[in-house]
Amino acid sequence: MRPARLAVLAGVLAAGAAAAQSERIGSVDTAFQWLGRDHDIVVEAYDDPMVAGVTCYVSRARTGGLKGTFGLAEDRAEASLACRQVGPIAFDKPLPRQQQVFSERMSVLFKRLRVVRMVDAQRNTLVYLTYSDKLIEGSPQNSLSAVPVPRETPIPVR
Repeated sequence: MRPARLAVLAGVLAAGAAAAQSERIGSVDTAFQWLGRDHDIVVEAYDDPMVAGVTCYVSRARTGGLKGTFGLAEDRAEASLACRQVGPIAFDKPLPRQQQVFSERMSVLFKRLRVVRMVDAQRNTLVYLTYSDKLIEGSPQNSLSAVPVPRETPIPVR
C-alpha cells in the first residue's frame, strides 16, 4: 500500500475511533414518504468525553425517502443544541480552550454536523457550539448552549 493511502486510511480510522457515541432519545415524523422511511427530527444525547457530568442533546432533521433509507440523502444543515449538567462535573485532565467534541456525517461524503466545546475561564463556563460544514461551503446555521460550572470546581485549561 502506498504511504499516502496508508496515511489517509490511518486518519480515517483514528477519526472513527475518536468519534463520540450518541444515544438516540427519540424522533418525530415530519413528512410521510411512500417509499423508504419518513422525514423526521431525531433527538440524540452525547456525553462530553472529557467532562464527566455534561451531556449535550442535539436535534436535527433527517431526510427520508429512498435516498434517506439508503444513506444517500443530504440532511439539512440545521440543528439545535442544549447541553446540561446531568451529574457532578469532573475533569480527568486539562481541557484545550477550544476543541471539537462530536462530529456526525450528514451526507455521503462532504457534510458533517460538528459540536465544538469552548472554555470561558473567566466565567467558569463550558460553551458548546453546533454547526454544519461542507467541503466547499459551510452553513451559517448554528446553535449555542452554555453549562456553568460551580466555582468550587475550576475548569483546568491547558
